[in-house]
Amino acid sequence: MTTGPSNPRGATSSASLIEGAPSLRSRISWGAIFAGAAIALMIGLMLNVLGTAVGAMLVDTTARETPAASSFGIGAGLWLLVSNLIGLASGGYVAARLSGTADGTDGTLHGLAVWATSFLVSAVLLGNLLAGVASTATRSASSILGGLAQGAGSVASAAGEQIANRTSTETVQSTTQSLIDRAQNALSGGGDPAAMNSDQRKAEIANLVRRRITDGNLPAPDRERLNGLVAAEFGIPPQEAQQRVDRLEQQTKQAAEQAELRAREAADATAKGAVWTSFAVFLTMLLGMGAAILGARRGTREAFALRTTATIR
Repeated sequence: MTTGPSNPRGATSSASLIEGAPSLRSRISWGAIFAGAAIALMIGLMLNVLGTAVGAMLVDTTARETPAASSFGIGAGLWLLVSNLIGLASGGYVAARLSGTADGTDGTLHGLAVWATSFLVSAVLLGNLLAGVASTATRSASSILGGLAQGAGSVASAAGEQIANRTSTETVQSTTQSLIDRAQNALSGGGDPAAMNSDQRKAEIANLVRRRITDGNLPAPDRERLNGLVAAEFGIPPQEAQQRVDRLEQQTKQAAEQAELRAREAADATAKGAVWTSFAVFLTMLLGMGAAILGARRGTREAFALRTTATIR
């Protein structure tokens, strides 16, 4: 019997039969996942509220037997972890049972979906809560500042009226001119320190000290000028004035080094805190995923049926 060459139409016909075959039923139940996530969140919230109540009961300000803040922090963290694990295990179990699946892999995937949904919803709710707190704080601060500004304006207006009523024009002009003359005298430095008045010397000393702090060092002529100003201002010998200036520079250098060291320590502590917080969040999420998977495996119908049969036997 001779067989002819294969007909391309046959292949097309087979392909069309495969394409027309009935599709497989969807193996995911979003209703079960959402129900499991809702139950996980509510159980976790309920246990956290219970933990808050227990923690508040431990506070005893009268007898001064309140646990330390570190103990409170560790206990609260452990309780939060356990609450979330219990909630996720319950949610995974509910999702696997309600999905009606008898396959362990499908039940595990439903548990993972509950875990992911719960964490996403928690992140959204926490973000909205923080945003609401920040918005409320901003509005409160604006209201307070507005009230303070209004009150300050009223006080300033009342004070202005009293000053205007009690002060004559000649007195105001005399006081203003005195302040202007004093500022001009303070700014017109650069001469012999002994011939300058106290305001001029102090103004130039402040200017040189500011340059020493900002620039990090002073040229030799400016250092000699600063020594002369200090000697003339305080009536001390030039050697003692130089010792005072050197001591001031040493103190300024030490203060700058200490400030830099504290800033580095604060930055290092912040970085370490961020690292440990990230590891803690990762570990919490990993344990939560494991709890949801275990709950889902327990809730899978095939496993549930096997356990029930073994119990009956």
